[in-house]
Amino acid sequence: MELPFRAKDDGLLKNGELVALRKRLRNMAPAHDVTTVVACAFDHRTRALPFIYADLRMAPAGVRAVGSALVDAGFHKTRIVLQQWNKNFAPSQMRLDGRIPDMFLVSSMQIHSAQCQALIRDACRIPPEQRPLIIAGGPKTIYEPWDVFSADPDDPWGADIAVTGEEYVLLSLLEVILSERAGSEPLRSAFLRARDRGLLDEIPGLVYPRTDADGVACELIDTGIQRLVSDLDETPHPALGYRLLEPPSRHATLASQALPAERVRKLTPIGSLVMTFGCKFNCPYCPIPSYNQRNFRTKSADRIAEEMMRLYHDFGLRYYFGTDDNFFNDKARAIHIMATLMRAREKLPKGHRRIRWGTEVTIHDTLQMKDYLGLARGAGIRALWLGVEDMTATLVKKGQSVDKTAEAFGLLRQNLICPMPMLMHHDTQPLVTRGTHYGLLNQVRLLRKAGAPSLQVLMITPATGSRLYEQTYNSGLVYASADGRPVETYMIDGNYVVASHHEKPWRKQLSILAAYLYFYNPLRFLKALVRPKTRLYLADSGLQVIGMWGLLKTLRRTLPWAWRLARGRITRRDTYPASSIPMRAPDGTPAAHALPGTPVSEPVTAQGPDSSQAETTARH
Repeated sequence: MELPFRAKDDGLLKNGELVALRKRLRNMAPAHDVTTVVACAFDHRTRALPFIYADLRMAPAGVRAVGSALVDAGFHKTRIVLQQWNKNFAPSQMRLDGRIPDMFLVSSMQIHSAQCQALIRDACRIPPEQRPLIIAGGPKTIYEPWDVFSADPDDPWGADIAVTGEEYVLLSLLEVILSERAGSEPLRSAFLRARDRGLLDEIPGLVYPRTDADGVACELIDTGIQRLVSDLDETPHPALGYRLLEPPSRHATLASQALPAERVRKLTPIGSLVMTFGCKFNCPYCPIPSYNQRNFRTKSADRIAEEMMRLYHDFGLRYYFGTDDNFFNDKARAIHIMATLMRAREKLPKGHRRIRWGTEVTIHDTLQMKDYLGLARGAGIRALWLGVEDMTATLVKKGQSVDKTAEAFGLLRQNLICPMPMLMHHDTQPLVTRGTHYGLLNQVRLLRKAGAPSLQVLMITPATGSRLYEQTYNSGLVYASADGRPVETYMIDGNYVVASHHEKPWRKQLSILAAYLYFYNPLRFLKALVRPKTRLYLADSGLQVIGMWGLLKTLRRTLPWAWRLARGRITRRDTYPASSIPMRAPDGTPAAHALPGTPVSEPVTAQGPDSSQAETTARH
């Protein structure tokens, strides 16, 4: 289900609101010695194509943005822990500045939600009087906030609050808590008082539980859809977050110091940068347009250039990935950003102009920019990830076709930019077809011939926050288990066939592997070195090595699942995962983040029962 839309004139913050909030917190910070640990949940079972290498070598932008926001607001005792590097990290044993932190924040994608829950469970082992304020956030929480709370009386774990928005929501929450805090009392105690007084209800983008005496969530209060920052220049500088990274370790505890600046480049040689948000396309399987409230948000060209230059000088970072939804979405903005970056690179000494970057675009918009691809090269762009999806536009239409894809790839190659295609495999697409380009291997062959040095092939799966989400589950497409093995959240990454009406789904699983085997193999590696077709042969051969390495891991993880699919004992889900805990808005209306069918609790009146005993009814 797509996120609801706020009123048209109320979806974006007024210019300057985030800046003003940051200034107010800086004035408050000296009176509050707050320590914070921000953890990025990561399930190592997800290590497979097409994310191999980058998953460990690119510190995620989300948790760094949170850390940057806290430091910028004056809370310098902050540490960012990446489970990618610290697999054994245990929140119950964390100490920062010699004590248990005041706040513990967990960010997670859906595929890492098992680890997110494990981190929160472990943090809940800390005695309540010493426990930090536990805040959950990230993409998983934005769409399914109820999943970080437990309604099991025998297992009463859970976050104290979920943030379903960006930095502004978190900082607004912190401002309210600190305003309520008396002296040096525990931050969690001040939070509970602010919650019970209703002081959080005017901050859109929060979900918090009402609990019984045993700490079990009886209902969830949803304050609504967040307001978005329109001018991304108002966000804190990303360089602040890179100074907070926890060094890699096998220990459950934290190091005494954060990662030294001189080691950042070695461990995370690819820097992830937020440049733009939003996309003009409205694909039914994608949650991006509704998340952005149909807005396209950007940083200024000067700010993007300054960020790259500062990160280069401070940490030696030369390679960047723009976490854009569609960088070419706005032609004029893209041209201005690229022109500014080209000028910034030219100002560097000749030996220091090796800053390179890539991002995501579409075939349609790449062709619209064909006269400016030389400028893109001059700006440092060396790779563009293109959502080809299905070259014949049978699955989804975004202005792509076989001829247009070949044309776009040819233009990119002429300008020495690597075209990095992303394909979606689906039930009706055969492995091979005769006389048409519909087959999966047919399209992979065309992409390789067109000069693609890398490939991404994922099986289409239900995406939370998309229009097709409910329909996909209600139609019985989604599996609950295969041959007795349940489908776990880490498997909903497109590498596993977990949603299909195909009579032999194991063939779909093997088709994905066949596509990768056709694309990544020793013969193509040798051809890339000995008989290169373009001047991009070094990138081509290097990506072949990474691809073959990733393919070995993908084979090891997905072949056993193909075997279970072949056994045929498949059970299906007949409904989507919704909250079992009643949800409502503060005024008693349906919760903005609740899926249809979620129980709704009656609002508690002054004379009414305790919230833990509120009567529940079914939401239609």
